[in-house]
Amino acid sequence: MMITLDLRAEYRDERTAKAVFDSISPDNEGYILTELQGRRIVMKMSAASAGTLRNTADDLMVCIKAAEESSGLVSGPAPDLDCDSFFE
Repeated sequence: MMITLDLRAEYRDERTAKAVFDSISPDNEGYILTELQGRRIVMKMSAASAGTLRNTADDLMVCIKAAEESSGLVSGPAPDLDCDSFFE
């Protein structure tokens, strides 16, 4: 049995979405199905366990954050994407 997770990220314009998509796609090839739909990036992943799926999603969020920071989308302190502070 596989556990699946679908994520969507929507950006202000298609150019920005394509820049982030192009940045994360090579890292995810073979692990995450990634599709560009206009201003939206759709990411689908699956794993045999919740822990593995969480690790894959965490890695993806780090790649997205880096792509957004390098394209100037993020200003100020980065949010706690992996929600570690929620559990403290």
